[in-house]
Amino acid sequence: MPSRLPRLTAFLLLVGWVGTASGAGPGIQESQLGKVEFPTSGSDHAQSHFLRGVAALHSFWYEEALEAFRAATKADPDFMMGYWGEAMVHNHPIWKEQDTEAARQVLTKIKDSAKLTPRERAYLNAVAVLYGEGDKAARDKAYAAAMERLYRDYPEDLEAACFYALSLLAVASQPDGQLRTRIQAGAIALDVFNKSPNHPCAAHYTIHAFDDPDHAILALPAARRYARIAPESHHALHMPAHIFLQLGMWPEAAASNEAGWAASVAWVNREGLSLSHRDYHSLYWLEYVYLQQGRYKKAEELLALKRKDMAEAGGHGAKGKPFGHKDEVGRYFDEMVATYVVETERWDAAAQMSGATGSKDDAQVRALPLYARALATAQKGAPETDTLLADLQTLRTKAKDTDQSRREKSYEVRELQVAAVSRAARGGYVAAFALMMKAVELEEKMKPPSGPPEMIKPSHELWGEILLRAGRPQEAAQQFATSLQRHPMRARSLLGIARAAAQSGDRAAAAEAYGKLLEVWAQADADLPELKEARDYMHQASAR
Repeated sequence: MPSRLPRLTAFLLLVGWVGTASGAGPGIQESQLGKVEFPTSGSDHAQSHFLRGVAALHSFWYEEALEAFRAATKADPDFMMGYWGEAMVHNHPIWKEQDTEAARQVLTKIKDSAKLTPRERAYLNAVAVLYGEGDKAARDKAYAAAMERLYRDYPEDLEAACFYALSLLAVASQPDGQLRTRIQAGAIALDVFNKSPNHPCAAHYTIHAFDDPDHAILALPAARRYARIAPESHHALHMPAHIFLQLGMWPEAAASNEAGWAASVAWVNREGLSLSHRDYHSLYWLEYVYLQQGRYKKAEELLALKRKDMAEAGGHGAKGKPFGHKDEVGRYFDEMVATYVVETERWDAAAQMSGATGSKDDAQVRALPLYARALATAQKGAPETDTLLADLQTLRTKAKDTDQSRREKSYEVRELQVAAVSRAARGGYVAAFALMMKAVELEEKMKPPSGPPEMIKPSHELWGEILLRAGRPQEAAQQFATSLQRHPMRARSLLGIARAAAQSGDRAAAAEAYGKLLEVWAQADADLPELKEARDYMHQASAR
């Protein structure tokens, strides 16, 4: 595979990357993973490995962190904080993953030592709570309480602030989690960012805390900086895209995901790792961004690359080491297929692309290609839509008794969307509107959108398109406007609001929306009919 490092270099120039020096002193390390200050009682040699592990941990580079922490305890077997770090590697709070048994095995190596400082003992006590008795949700809350005490007892300890903020993000992600908890985590991370702008946790956790349409602007400075804080980490290169995407900053989002993907490929090649370690999360996001930019051919290339990796891995679900939410080569394939079909509206491709799935044991991903096929047939009012809709309902019923039950609303929204489009295609607009009203209500009760829409097709956008088809452009414009509030600068919503304004005779509003679409589609494929539509309208508007 040709090197993608030129793209990585270009992205680092885009965000203003400058290198940092390593070896800043005892307890402090500045490197290509950021600046970390964490004094311990370990030997100097062990400490250097430990600091690298902590820095990698803050960027969720768990494989690298594990290697560094193990190197620290190999250099100094009595270095108890090295075992703390190794245990922490097995907790992935944002991804809702935890290898509790592996962590508990590590904790058995921790012994009392006269060398331990009171602060170190506090960290060790906290990690024991994290992997103690009880269910994970209860342990997460107890751990957050332990970290709060440490944070308050050592107000100058930025690491205590960082790990406390992360513990709050874990609590906020629980089903009963509160927005205020996530915002509290963001406030703590921002405080670290102000005190230490090169700290990896400061930018990273700020991005996670404010990753929603209403708060994303608060994390824009952190997003612009994170890639240059930790350019060695592919996850750090990808993370700014969370904010860029929320704000509709498509060129920046594309560059961020290109850099994250390229760095992960380079790392896998350099270390001789399995393909499962490639950052397919970035690849999926990159496909979504390309589609928003009208770069459909580039999106097709990513789908082809994904298929190639799946074939080379010897199976869609081929796994590598069980580290993180990207441990399957086929992960995100189903999302990529459904997103491509829905965004391009190349409905004939739905049946061709849905023959394989990335994770065959997951009802959620099996539902996505099925949803794309159902939506494609519904657009035509085809009779087979009813059969596909029944299949979707069967998957939802099965998911109720599995760990997918939390996604029940998303299953139901997709069913309502398909049924509404099918009714509208046959002229049943009253029934279609009722179905879409319910779909919108359900979607608005779900968590705020983060990243590519979980629904694949946002309900407000779809309802706007149905209203346009029914000859109700003013109502359609309202739905597209709401969609753009939830998904800024989204191409199909911009196109919809432009068409609605044009049909209503509002030339100024239509020209403004078409103009924005042309800005978003500055790199779009030249043969897109929607691109010609926008240019023709703008040409006619300028000629008046």
